Amino acid sequence: MLIVTSQLHIPRTEFEITFSRSSGPGGQNVNKVNSKATLRWPIRASSSLPEAIRQRFLQRYAARLTTEGEILIISQRYRDAPRNAQDCLEKLRDLLAAVAQPPKARRATRRTRGSVERRLQGKRRRSDSIQGRRNRGDD
Repeated sequence: MLIVTSQLHIPRTEFEITFSRSSGPGGQNVNKVNSKATLRWPIRASSSLPEAIRQRFLQRYAARLTTEGEILIISQRYRDAPRNAQDCLEKLRDLLAAVAQPPKARRATRRTRGSVERRLQGKRRRSDSIQGRRNRGDD
């Protein structure tokens, strides 16, 4: 069970984790052991993910999805497969936690009178300096 928040739990049966040869550290061990972990999760078919979170996830991480709608997460940071599999789950947890909370709605605010006046004064100063460079033709 992957626990993202207190309300969001995803069963491990939804994930497919495969192992392959890693290019990471390990010396001669690299050539013998399948320690690189690849996690596949068909996010569109997931029944444990609320629709609002699914939509935010698909919108934010659309570039990371395969054409079948699966997210691929790869880890080869460690020399052993179980730690790499756990690292994949932690990466997925971080991605889901980033979209779990809905974004705050922006409240419209007004410009202050002082900021408007400062902007207009700056425009006047700039205009005066440019007009000061003009050739008046008073020859």
